[in-house]
Amino acid sequence: MILNLATLLEDSARRHPDRDAVVLGDTRLSYADVDRAADQVAGLLVDLGVQPGDRVALSCPNLPYFPIVYYGILKAGAVVVPLNVLLKGREIAYHLADSQATAYLCFEGTADLPMGAEGFAGFQQTPGCERFLLITADPAAASPIEGARTLGQALAGRSGPFDTVATNETDTAVILYTSGTTGQPKGAELSHGNLVFNALTCNRLFGNLATDHERHLITLPLFHSFGSTVQMNAGFAVASTLVLLPRFQADQAVALLQREKITFFAGVPTMYWGLLGALHEGVDVAEIARTMRVAVSGGASLPVEIINQFQERFGVQILEGYGLSETSPVATFSDPERDPRPGSIGVPIWGVQVKLIDAAGKTVEGADQIGEIAIRGHNIMKGYHRRPEATAEVMRDGWFRTGDLARRDADGFYYIVDRAKDMIIRGGFNVYPREIEEVLLTHPAVSLAAVVGVPHSCYGEEVKAFVIRSGAVTEGDLIAWCRETMASYKYPRIVEFVDELPMTATGKILKRELAGR
Repeated sequence: MILNLATLLEDSARRHPDRDAVVLGDTRLSYADVDRAADQVAGLLVDLGVQPGDRVALSCPNLPYFPIVYYGILKAGAVVVPLNVLLKGREIAYHLADSQATAYLCFEGTADLPMGAEGFAGFQQTPGCERFLLITADPAAASPIEGARTLGQALAGRSGPFDTVATNETDTAVILYTSGTTGQPKGAELSHGNLVFNALTCNRLFGNLATDHERHLITLPLFHSFGSTVQMNAGFAVASTLVLLPRFQADQAVALLQREKITFFAGVPTMYWGLLGALHEGVDVAEIARTMRVAVSGGASLPVEIINQFQERFGVQILEGYGLSETSPVATFSDPERDPRPGSIGVPIWGVQVKLIDAAGKTVEGADQIGEIAIRGHNIMKGYHRRPEATAEVMRDGWFRTGDLARRDADGFYYIVDRAKDMIIRGGFNVYPREIEEVLLTHPAVSLAAVVGVPHSCYGEEVKAFVIRSGAVTEGDLIAWCRETMASYKYPRIVEFVDELPMTATGKILKRELAGR
């Protein structure tokens, strides 16, 4: 079947050419503007020798350039390889070489984040990548990097529509690199069919219709699957207006929620925690609550306490979903026909099957039994790019093994217990950090917590909590409170108070860094 992910943009540009597609500060681009600019990028890439199926890498924060270049690459029939904007030159070179990218478009960055310099350094270390274009904030600006041609210079004088290359639903559209918590990062190959189905299914879940006009605030990085599918692709599919925030800062996000009359917010748990902490005097919470219709969380388990606080302040129930880069990403979501259940990641989405399995791969039966999540359906990646062995490790009889532990209640709702690799084994007992974190967040002096296992000579592992305080409490007081609240093998014997927790660019807490402290 002929299918190209860029159709999501093209169809909305045809139906709503004058509607704002992307907003950044005072810059407002219509759907016709974005589609026209993407056509120009596609024509340029083809003229530069990019062939259908070629990989084209992109490093860009949440700026209008991201969707323009992303869909331009797709229109040319090429494969988008979005890169984390925090990567350094050596890491960029790895991704370019591993993906076999033939071209690379990179934003110039800032003095604090010199993306362009790092990107060009990585490009120069990759002989197989033949073309580099620097994206400058001002398209007319000269290149600040010697030897690097700018996208603005390359596009100067170009005009006219571009006939999108016909691709098949099974052709690779995007290669998303995993975070690489173990070994080198791997590129998950997602097809046009994977991503179109996932975007359209999201809109079915959110109750978005072609007649609706959602206004998204996008603080999730667009280079990540959550932001690109749930907000950019799904939003463009129904001609939503995307208000961009290049870097999540809670005060700025709250101001935009109010000023731009945002109806749709999606974030990871730390973002919701940040929003709640930014509701200072002068914020019209009632006005934000009046316009906000949908709040979605994913990327990590959301503490129930934050769900309750957010609903109390904004009158909106945060809907939780679950997925990975390898699953396009959405695999489960709150059931739109039943009341949401705080703490649950919902039920399998349309066309997707989910089951729980044990270490031997046998299906775990019965309510509230813990097993590893396995998924099968239209959202599953084609495989890891050039990694048949790694693909075989996670794919068994068509089922993708996630490495995440969950339980399923009697009504079929799933609840994340923890990452299999994050589980702590203390004296032979299994301890799930998420459960401990949930309890810690109910303490009035705890603002945020992360629990990890640390080596112990007697018990194998000991439970340690890293805590950001919101009030006065000592280590001894908190441990004593935990002892009264949890089973003896669960409660943390070690508490370390910190001012902040290490996080990825997508807002996930980096537990592997904490475990090494």
